[in-house]
Amino acid sequence: MSLVDHTVRAASAGDYIALLKPRVMSLVVFTALVGYVAAPGAGDPVRGCAAILALAVAAGGAGALNMWYDADIDAVMTRTRARPVPSGRIAPAEALALGLVMSFLSVLTMALAANVLAAALLAFTIFFYAVVYTMWLKRTTPHNIVIGGLAGALPPAVAWAAKTGALGLDPLILTAIIFMWTPPHFWALALSQAKDYAAADVPMLPVTHGEKATRSQILIYALLLAPLGLAPSVTGLAGPLYAAVAAVLGAAFVLFAARVRFSADLRHARALFAFSIFYLFALFAALFAESLLR
Repeated sequence: MSLVDHTVRAASAGDYIALLKPRVMSLVVFTALVGYVAAPGAGDPVRGCAAILALAVAAGGAGALNMWYDADIDAVMTRTRARPVPSGRIAPAEALALGLVMSFLSVLTMALAANVLAAALLAFTIFFYAVVYTMWLKRTTPHNIVIGGLAGALPPAVAWAAKTGALGLDPLILTAIIFMWTPPHFWALALSQAKDYAAADVPMLPVTHGEKATRSQILIYALLLAPLGLAPSVTGLAGPLYAAVAAVLGAAFVLFAARVRFSADLRHARALFAFSIFYLFALFAALFAESLLR
């Protein structure tokens, strides 16, 4: 018997906003905006706004597809059971239709406002998140968030391509930073939610390999992320302000991760999760500020 409540109740505007995963969307929009501003050239403001809007719509569409497919899992987990689809406030078919329409319109808008490369990258990003990660990796492998993190890491590269019509080392570095940031960020949350993931039969790393292995992996990724965060300064994409911010934040990230590794207190994991969000926003904010001033 399905745990999802298919009795559709009246949905509010807030339910439809929640369906689009606004927190994820805000991260996508911000990192994409930084990628666009940091890319060389002046760019066309109208086309630039349209490209960023397309990325936001794509993130919302992918979020709706994720919530449609994961409704059975969400219904089991305490953290997610109140979401619009498992709670019955939005019908699964409605979430699916909205996700598909938004995804199509976002790619079409990107193609018309920017170029085919950016549109193709955006379509790949949606496909990777909704199909490769949500429908396959999440339910089959503890490496789900490692591989699946590519979808959330691509927006700066998509925005870069939208502005320049090409890719290069710098946008790939920005993508790599988010890619390397994603596992320790998500595993810090997963440590606190391990019982929920086990109940939902989702093979997250704390469930399949235990807390100790997860804590070790968090520290390893933090140690790799800290120097990678400095890479934009090495290539010339960023300057001294960014370098200073990246150095301090990278060291702090390692310290937070070390506390998680050597203590079983879940408060440290929750603290790392909160700090990791600040880390990424502050890092990209520093690059954004320098890009505006150059």
